[in-house]
Amino acid sequence: MALPYPSAPHPLRRHAGIAAGVVTLHIAALWALQQGLLQRAVEIIVPIAMVSEVLTPPAPKVETPPAPVIPPKPEPVRPVVQHKPTPAPLPPAPKPLAIRDTTPAPQAPTGATEPQPPAPPVAAPVAAAPAPAAPSPAPAPVAKVELPTKDADYLHNPPPPYPPMSFRLGEEGLVVVRVLIGTDGTAQDAQVQKSSGFDRLDQAAVKAARSWRYVPGKRGGVPEQMWVNVPVNWELRKN
Repeated sequence: MALPYPSAPHPLRRHAGIAAGVVTLHIAALWALQQGLLQRAVEIIVPIAMVSEVLTPPAPKVETPPAPVIPPKPEPVRPVVQHKPTPAPLPPAPKPLAIRDTTPAPQAPTGATEPQPPAPPVAAPVAAAPAPAAPSPAPAPVAKVELPTKDADYLHNPPPPYPPMSFRLGEEGLVVVRVLIGTDGTAQDAQVQKSSGFDRLDQAAVKAARSWRYVPGKRGGVPEQMWVNVPVNWELRKN
């Protein structure tokens, strides 16, 4: 039994299959591009060229030398023309002086004149008498001065005690003490004016003068601070 052979494909069907394959390939290519497969497959290496530039230094600036200064030509010296001095005119000749006749002319006769009486003498001016001098002012009355004293009865100043050592040694003498009396009658200062020759007697006299009361000195009735000399006589009684 004869087997049936397959019939040859129809030309239209074959073309349709080819077109379908081409479309399929395009779709696959587009999908591959989207996935980056083609970018991995194709790699382009671009060589980088190093460009070097040689910097040429600028040419030195050539300075133009300044133009030489040409001095101006000196002006020619003109010769000085010396003028001859003009001679001064001669003075005119002096005129002859006219000589006057000094002979007095004769006077006409005049009648006799009476002599004039002499003028009375002029009296010399009498100097005015000087004004009397003003009387000098009367001197101010001298204010009465009253010196301080210690001898008033109401003061009750006791006699100074005799220094024991001076008593045993028999020391005697007069001491003059200079005392400054204040306006209140107290001694402000005291010092030996004249020594007795014994220091113990001098110091005892100064101590007594400081402790006494005094009547203050006065000037014109007004109390005033004054110095006064106070004598202290140290004398032992002899039996």
